[in-house]
Amino acid sequence: MKRGSLTKSEVSTFRLYLLRAMYLLIVVGLGSEIWPGIIHHAKAWDLMHGVASSLLAAISVLAALGIRYPLRMLPLLLFELLWKAIWLLAIALPLWSANQLDADTMETVKACLMGIVLVPIVIPWPYVLAQYVKKPGDRWKGVAAGSG
Repeated sequence: MKRGSLTKSEVSTFRLYLLRAMYLLIVVGLGSEIWPGIIHHAKAWDLMHGVASSLLAAISVLAALGIRYPLRMLPLLLFELLWKAIWLLAIALPLWSANQLDADTMETVKACLMGIVLVPIVIPWPYVLAQYVKKPGDRWKGVAAGSG
């Protein structure tokens, strides 16, 4: 095996169960918060509330796939980590610095901080580095007829 090509079989069963637990936490957490509002909203939402709710609902559905395919759905956890980090740095930190955090924003800060703490713990970073950084990317052009 080439150096830097960690395979699925080299990710421990314990780590796979940690990943599944994280996906389940996302499914249950988002599912209980987002889906009731989507199914039973009484009035029209403003544009960004509708967009955010739809995006979070999609994440919860994809996280359900992560329970079955924990390694294939790793980009979802990376997305979770990145959007929360960006939101905390670009939105919450300036509000906190200006002493303008309201109760609703503080609840979102708490939820994002939980993700920022838990997601990096469960991600198998050597696997991520081997599969997404060191492994060659997919080709950009089709294979010529008759070759290979």
